[in-house]
Amino acid sequence: MAGIVLVFDFDKTIIDCDSDNWVVDDLGFTDLFNQLLPTMPWNSLMDRMMKELHAQGKTIDDTAEVLKRAPIHPRIVPAIKSAHPLGCELRIVSDANMFFIETILEHLGLREYFSEINTNPSFVDEEGRLRIIPYHDFTKSSHGCNLCPSNMCNGIIIERIQDSLEGKKKIIYLGDGTGDYCPSRRLGEAEYMMPRKNFPVCDLICRNPMPVKAEIHEWSDGEELERVLLQIINMNSVDENNNNSAQLISVDCKLQTISASNQSLPQALPIPQ
Repeated sequence: MAGIVLVFDFDKTIIDCDSDNWVVDDLGFTDLFNQLLPTMPWNSLMDRMMKELHAQGKTIDDTAEVLKRAPIHPRIVPAIKSAHPLGCELRIVSDANMFFIETILEHLGLREYFSEINTNPSFVDEEGRLRIIPYHDFTKSSHGCNLCPSNMCNGIIIERIQDSLEGKKKIIYLGDGTGDYCPSRRLGEAEYMMPRKNFPVCDLICRNPMPVKAEIHEWSDGEELERVLLQIINMNSVDENNNNSAQLISVDCKLQTISASNQSLPQALPIPQ
């Protein structure tokens, strides 16, 4: 088995949009959102937007239907479904919220593949309004990281995951945003960072790569994510099971067979000296 924990960001990594903006824009509240954005933290703003949606007669079911239409590359679902039976444990670390993420995963038939979702909690109150609260209560204390938003430090979450693994498994982290730079700095030399090309986290790594010890393998879309991810998994599986042999094996995906043995793993990004 692969002995790997896959940690996915959610917005613009699993789905091809920001779920918060997707809901606000689709339901016609973009102007109000932009008006309030300079006045409060993003997480608090999304809770406020849910209040405004509710006041205008938008129900939780309306929000769910919008979420089910969120765009996703057609190879993302097969990639996740292929990685799971290879022995990978799948988790999510995201600054979205639990209702948005679970609604989309359940719609895609993917919820059962993830053992843990780390995100901002949410619940439906007695009035039927969705409430969104911060993962870290920044009104009581700071999480101490100046790279991450006040409500959530992805790096602290990655360190907790690493501690729970006790060195028995490697992490592959996939992300796109500025909040994914902090966890990329916490990964070890035997682990992997997969930043999305031409997105903020990739730009941050390119500007300041020295703190990143992990191997870096970029991806641009769902097709490249699937190919690179499965090749890394297979490379580690072969190393583990065949005395560090570098020969890659074929992966029989549910919807498409990818012959990984005929494709070389993209070279890791060089770190400037």
